[in-house]
Amino acid sequence: MTSMIMDKNHEGSLTYVQSGVDVNAGNIMVERIKEPVRTTVRPGAYPELGGFGGLFDLKATGFSDPVLIAASDGIGTKLKIAIDTRMHDTVGIDLVAMCVNDLLVHGAEPLFFLDYFATGTLNPDQGSKIITGIVKGCRQAGAALIGGETAEMPGMYARDHYYDLAGFAVGAVERKKLLPRIIDIAAGDVLLGLASSGLHSNGFSMVRRIIEQCGADLMEPAPFCGELSLAKAMLIPTRIYVRSVLKILKATHAIKALAHITGGGFSENVPRILPKNLAAEIDLTSISVPPVFSWLAHTANIEEQELLRTFNCGVGMIVVTSSNENADVQNSLEKSGEKVMRLGSIVKRQHKDNGVIYKGQLTL
Repeated sequence: MTSMIMDKNHEGSLTYVQSGVDVNAGNIMVERIKEPVRTTVRPGAYPELGGFGGLFDLKATGFSDPVLIAASDGIGTKLKIAIDTRMHDTVGIDLVAMCVNDLLVHGAEPLFFLDYFATGTLNPDQGSKIITGIVKGCRQAGAALIGGETAEMPGMYARDHYYDLAGFAVGAVERKKLLPRIIDIAAGDVLLGLASSGLHSNGFSMVRRIIEQCGADLMEPAPFCGELSLAKAMLIPTRIYVRSVLKILKATHAIKALAHITGGGFSENVPRILPKNLAAEIDLTSISVPPVFSWLAHTANIEEQELLRTFNCGVGMIVVTSSNENADVQNSLEKSGEKVMRLGSIVKRQHKDNGVIYKGQLTL
């Protein structure tokens, strides 16, 4: 009798594939991404995939008294546009950028990166495009992609092709060069803005709402940029500022602080790097506002204050430097390919100030 039951169970046995998880698909994707991942190798990294953890030899990087900085982030509902249009090539760059730009604010050099990719049904073609984007971002940042996790979870996502991404980055900075140098920031210091590539990865819940309400077609030419479809214009990846800024950080002490302009815009991100008695006075007329923000503002009648606290409005990173060094800093950044705007200066904070004072209006 026992033998008959076992035979019957064997004939109708359930497999993992029948449950919605295809281990072979995961193996195929790993093989596809091995070579691209190897291109992110840097001193200290072991870029081979397949282990239980990612290895990194901090001693091999040459730091003498390092402080480790870690950051974790995602790219929010920008993913929804990538998923709906099947354009997966650039979201990996966004994922890296959101993490390494946060490391940079502390003066840190990105060392390594790990990703978490979760999906309802693993499609090796889709997955490979996403990871290839992550590789591109890591190469731009000089970080090694030393591992990650691919989770196939049927039933967790509305449709099979839906997915989510999270990124994890670790960097290091010599203890004496840790930023921000709050004690050194003084009234009269200069604020330089580094141009963004566009929306970056914030405010997309509002962006998608505007697209839906105005009936714009993602696959048609963008109303503000006829050379690209609206989808491609929205998916322009977040700019990575690591190489241009690190060049200055390693050679000088000219940069006192950096602010990554993400969710919350200027009003929430700039005060985080300032002493309580000082504020940033920003001349809004100095900002070169990309057309996408003008289109969003006019289409949905968004007030200026709402724009400033939701989007970067054209400035992805703010640099604080002294008045006698700002010209050299700006020159170095421009030689490295950055578009630099002199935004304003550091002033004494008044009781009514929240850390940011705006002058003029955005040119929309």
